[in-house]
Amino acid sequence: MPHHFFLDATELAAAFGLPAEAVASWREAVPGDVVPVVAGGPRRFVPMRLGMIPMGRQNARKRPVLETIVNARGETLFAKSAFAGLARGLLPVGGWYEWTGEGRRRRQRWVVRMPGRPVMALAAVWDVWKAPGGAEVASFATVTCAPNAEVAAVHDRMPVILAPDAWPVWLGEAEGDLAALLLPPPDGILAVEPAPKR
Repeated sequence: MPHHFFLDATELAAAFGLPAEAVASWREAVPGDVVPVVAGGPRRFVPMRLGMIPMGRQNARKRPVLETIVNARGETLFAKSAFAGLARGLLPVGGWYEWTGEGRRRRQRWVVRMPGRPVMALAAVWDVWKAPGGAEVASFATVTCAPNAEVAAVHDRMPVILAPDAWPVWLGEAEGDLAALLLPPPDGILAVEPAPKR
């Protein structure tokens, strides 16, 4: 699971044409954190929990999905019953972290970003879980694909990065082939560098 890092509210809002007041500033998020995701119809920021709560969802064998879903494989997203009926959103990030190596002292953290683009949009799917007592929790999972050449050096999967012209299609604001969007970016446009020590 990549741990994403984020930019401040002003940059995020400007990138998506949304009011800065709708989102607080944050720098890094891990599963369980609540972060703003861009939803469509109308386009807006919605606070969502990173890690989709699968209550009531079943797998192909009609068994309940019990684990929180953090990533959804793009290759099977539209075929698996566990993902049926989900809404689609955009997770705005400045990049994400990956790790290589084994053991705490030998692990290396890498930062993946796109030079020249301070805000990227990752494909996400989301749902609203209704808790006992009536409370509602919006939660999401990022969509992943095979890595491009740069990311393949540090991980065998990567989040799907959507170009701005694909945002309306993914959000359901325009017609288009959704499966065709779930591909890695061309080689040579991402930078993978050792992350600064914490």
